[in-house]
Amino acid sequence: MRELRIGIPGLELSGLTWGEPDAPPLLLIHGWLDNAASFALLAPLLAERFHVIALDLPGHGHSDHLPAGTIYQHVDYTRAVLAAVDSLALPRFHLLGHSLGAGVATMVAIAAPERIRALALIEGLGPLGDDGSRTLDRFRDALAIKDEGSRPLRVFPSIDDASRARALASGLDSALARHIVERGLRAVDGGYSWRSDPRLSKPTAIRLAETQVMSLLLGLAAPTSLLLARPHPPYLEPEALQVRIDCVDEIAVEHMDGGHHLHLEHPGAVADWLHKAL
Repeated sequence: MRELRIGIPGLELSGLTWGEPDAPPLLLIHGWLDNAASFALLAPLLAERFHVIALDLPGHGHSDHLPAGTIYQHVDYTRAVLAAVDSLALPRFHLLGHSLGAGVATMVAIAAPERIRALALIEGLGPLGDDGSRTLDRFRDALAIKDEGSRPLRVFPSIDDASRARALASGLDSALARHIVERGLRAVDGGYSWRSDPRLSKPTAIRLAETQVMSLLLGLAAPTSLLLARPHPPYLEPEALQVRIDCVDEIAVEHMDGGHHLHLEHPGAVADWLHKAL
């Protein structure tokens, strides 16, 4: 495992890499409030075949935060990933995304179809959409929140304490959460605090309408494999997700018993799935 720094316009991104640089590139994109170390157990199982590159999205891990006065949106994550692969000189690559990263990976594949050899997604297909039922409330709530830059961040006495807090919030075993947590902390007086941008936890004022997401998915041309946890989380309702799946011509869907972070819980099984998918 090696550290990576990537300069893109206006930002510097971080990441982790595994494998030989002359192997076929496989780009990994993590979930919300995770980071590149989300793939710490999976990536070594792929490194004999691929040059594995896991990015820290803007505001996550060791990557720069967006400038003050800006917000985090899927389209800007997509633009950042495309700028990163340009900086890395990757004309074509395999692509894997988890959760938020699955939404971003989907949009990258739609935006640059000529660059994607194959697309693999864990627990997500496209970005979060809006069915209109909470548009007004979400818009007002998001704009009513003032800048919290001066609000003191929570300090954990130890990494173990932070891992337990993350496990409590996510349902992920604390030993597995520690892979993400260690990269997501910075040392401060009295212990450790999250290094991710606090603005990531703010509500999004405007989401794409579900009909717009469907229109985008109709343009997804890459061979696509989707892996879903069983039982499903409440934000991935099977009926709504099936409507999205039906928009994609070339897609294979599999289910696996486990939680939302399947790649941490069952890295061997997920690696086997990926070797078939890519």
